[in-house]
Amino acid sequence: MSILLTMIPIAFVYASPIIIAALGGMFSERSGIVNIALEGIMMVGGFAAASVTVLLEPVTPAAGYIGILAGIAAAMVFSLLHAFASVNLKADQVISGTALNILAGGLTVYLCQIFFKQQRTKAFTVGLVKLSVPGLADIPVIGPLFFKDMSPPFYAAILLVFLSWFVVYKTPFGLRLRSCGEHPQAAASMGIKVARMRYAGVLISGALAGMAGAAMVLTQDIQYTIASVHGTGFIALGCLIFGKWNPFGVLGAGLFFGFAQASSIYAKDIPFLKAVPLEVFYMLPYVLTAIALVVFSGKSVGPKAAGEIYDAGKR
Repeated sequence: MSILLTMIPIAFVYASPIIIAALGGMFSERSGIVNIALEGIMMVGGFAAASVTVLLEPVTPAAGYIGILAGIAAAMVFSLLHAFASVNLKADQVISGTALNILAGGLTVYLCQIFFKQQRTKAFTVGLVKLSVPGLADIPVIGPLFFKDMSPPFYAAILLVFLSWFVVYKTPFGLRLRSCGEHPQAAASMGIKVARMRYAGVLISGALAGMAGAAMVLTQDIQYTIASVHGTGFIALGCLIFGKWNPFGVLGAGLFFGFAQASSIYAKDIPFLKAVPLEVFYMLPYVLTAIALVVFSGKSVGPKAAGEIYDAGKR
């Protein structure tokens, strides 16, 4: 039981960027644009956040939070490439996303070489400081699990789940966004600017993926390297599919993936798992992602028009 209580906060740390990035993918796909570039966008966000944090740490104690904002801004600019290719150039969205993933790796390493004279950023000292909620942290059992020395991105992830649900299902913007992902021609006939809504979906996706990448680097590492994100963007895609493009489904799937990653740390302390090689637990999240893609790829549970090039003349 003590191992489980210790593992839960670590699982939340791992789950937070997965949930935030998956929510970003949800906004993009709800608008009709498949965004498999989440991995690359997270890398850009992580690089920008780490760079700004390193530069501002000697100046302000809020360097980590300013770094988060820088990561969001950089990721939004980078995601514009995907929006332009998918909407204006009517390019294949999978190919565009793949190209951005490849570009992000080379671009961030190149910028590290320019700014820091090495293939990684310099190490930052603090990153994001863990938070304790006064009063709530003293509640037996629940307090230490949820409110004591908790990573700030975890609270952001929970807040974003509820905010995303409200925006997507309870606002006119969300209704227009979903209509563009289900039947863009019908949406256009009602006066909705499909291209504009799809740009909005991709930009929101970029902002959230950038936040996820920034949060991941600033809470799980001491500097940005090309291996800092290590496939989390693809796990977020699996989380999105597992969660059936619903914010609360994404929350549950993200927590599941977070526990899968945390299990690799604590497996050696669990008696009946000691005999299992640690490599099995290291690859478990990626295996689960592959299983999700195989199991759900043939089921029409996502937005019907996601991935389709918008043709105004199609009926």
